[in-house]
Amino acid sequence: AERVATVSMPETYRVRHAVRDVGAALGMDPAEVDRVAKSFPHIRARDARAALAELPELRALREATAEQERFGRFWELVEALDGLPRGMAMHPCGVLLSDAGLLARTPIVPTSGEGFPMAQFDKDDVEELGLLKLDVLGVRMQSAMAHAVAEIRRTTGRVVDIDDPGQVRPGDPATYDLIRSTETLGCFQIESPGQRDLLGRLQPTSFHDLVVDISLFRPGPVAADMVRPFIDARHGRKPARYPHPDLEDALRETYGVVVFHEQIIKIVSIMTGCERDLADEARRALSDPERQGRVRAWFHAEAEKRGYSPEVRQRTWEIVEAFGSYGFCKAHAVAFAVPTYQSAWLKAHHPAAFYAGLLTHDPGMYPKRLLLADARRRGVP
Repeated sequence: AERVATVSMPETYRVRHAVRDVGAALGMDPAEVDRVAKSFPHIRARDARAALAELPELRALREATAEQERFGRFWELVEALDGLPRGMAMHPCGVLLSDAGLLARTPIVPTSGEGFPMAQFDKDDVEELGLLKLDVLGVRMQSAMAHAVAEIRRTTGRVVDIDDPGQVRPGDPATYDLIRSTETLGCFQIESPGQRDLLGRLQPTSFHDLVVDISLFRPGPVAADMVRPFIDARHGRKPARYPHPDLEDALRETYGVVVFHEQIIKIVSIMTGCERDLADEARRALSDPERQGRVRAWFHAEAEKRGYSPEVRQRTWEIVEAFGSYGFCKAHAVAFAVPTYQSAWLKAHHPAAFYAGLLTHDPGMYPKRLLLADARRRGVP
């Protein structure tokens, strides 16, 4: 208890809280304030008047408040609260670990409700203090798979350890046939319509392909058109292209397309000659507009000293800059790909137990009638 705590996060004002607190401060009728607050969708407080003017569902509210002078001041105050901290809440997954008592390092309060110890510093503060923070995610698929394993044992007497590569073999042909068929309803991370479309185009044949698939299927890479060049190069329709031969080692595994954070770190390290820890600092600074300019100047200056031409520097910087806000940590993607493969293996080899786990723990995105239809189609009575 002394060495583990959850991380806090500031709760900031959005429009509904702002409306309620401004209404209370101005001494307005609580019932009226509540009605106004509930009329709004969950949007930024600074957009209150714009939403009032534009959204059809707010027309009645617009007409009710238009004639009342006091509402002019009211909306000004609501918008002024936008983004300001309102209170502290527990971060959904941040956990601090310490080799000594945390009270020597951070003020701690009990969380409301659960009573867990919670650091009063938020996720950015604890990193600056050098404390060790983990993100611990609850994944219902783990419960669904545990249920499936228990069902296999109950019905067949067979004890399956899905973490044992001797039993759940890497590269299992039936599992990859299932994945390539895109019949992946219920499988972890690869069941959405968009993911199934990507699986069909990518045609994974190895664990590395699953890792790349999970990393590519994110808003950033899709928006930055990173998916098409990767698939073209993978299937031999176009050659892999590298900004410079020195970077081939960093980008060979993804056919010249930057997919992982680790690749950005490697590129920056190669081009500037700096150590990996500094390259990671540079990568993280890319998401901060104020620091990005300084990183760019440093990158060009160091790369020039190492003899890279202006064209190579510019092309590489464009890749680094565009990717900085989108990337995915390869280690994180690998951790996700493990239950992805395990869930697909269970579906391929023990479909009835797999569906029993899904229907009991409901980890995915589809209603149960669709899962039942999928089970019937795959011959599970």
